[in-house]
Amino acid sequence: MNAALRSHALIVASLLFAIFLWGGNNTGIKYLVESWPPIWVGGTRFVCAGLLMLGLLRWTDWLGPQTGCVAAANRRLWWGGGLGLAVYIAVFNWALTFTSASHVALYLGASPVWALLWEGRAGRGGSEYARRFVVAALALFGVCLLLWPALKGGGHGRLPWLGECLGLAASLLWVVYGRQCRALAATLSGAEVSAHTMWRAGLLLLPLGMLEIAGGRPVPWDPKLLGVQVYCILAGGVVAFGLWNRALRYWRTSEVYLFNNLIPASTMLWASFCLGEPMTSTFWLATACIAGGVTLAQANWERLLGNIWAPGE
Repeated sequence: MNAALRSHALIVASLLFAIFLWGGNNTGIKYLVESWPPIWVGGTRFVCAGLLMLGLLRWTDWLGPQTGCVAAANRRLWWGGGLGLAVYIAVFNWALTFTSASHVALYLGASPVWALLWEGRAGRGGSEYARRFVVAALALFGVCLLLWPALKGGGHGRLPWLGECLGLAASLLWVVYGRQCRALAATLSGAEVSAHTMWRAGLLLLPLGMLEIAGGRPVPWDPKLLGVQVYCILAGGVVAFGLWNRALRYWRTSEVYLFNNLIPASTMLWASFCLGEPMTSTFWLATACIAGGVTLAQANWERLLGNIWAPGE
């Protein structure tokens, strides 16, 4: 195997490992919010993960070099990326208290579709409008497949309809955070954006987490719960984000983000094995629809098919 193929294979393996870790992370958070206050879980996780990533940036080159532009972006890091991430994780964790981990992960998997629709660029005439229509139709059909049983009173967990709606809201909030990260990436590296928005989001969430505890939500210091939180900080936070950002240094963003399609399946397998969540045919059909929409949203079909969709343009 030549050096180029070996490097390609290592990036694929690292991304698959990151997907595996994120599936465990989503399942772990679902387990934690059953016993710990949801905002407290998110705040403590992000403070620790963000500070650990800052340490890696300062004393190693594993996450890439520092740019030295943090001070200039400080305000936006707090009230753009940090606040956006804080609101997202609060909604995400609350969604997990009411519905299954696999459903929430699948809603997040649809976020590239919402991002494409939000951009709203005209593209290249009718072919782009047709693509956007098909993308939206596939994603919305998949979302409806998830929402309908909960709205009828079925589903899993307490108030499943609320959990499904919060999961959908979390996917939209992830797009908002992603747009903030894109703006910050003009002066900071991806690893710097992740690290600095994480610890800021954690600090913004901790006062609310303290209010949760004061309001009667205890934080039992069970070794198993503590171990799961450590996993979410290290594996789901530092290691997975590190592998993800490292891949972005060598591959295009669209190529790396196609691996997002695998996160719901990874979460489903983890949740089925660890929490006993059932694997339903509805979930897999919704996964196929949303993954198809995401793939169509991110692929450069005109380049792949020789501009077949827009002949003569």
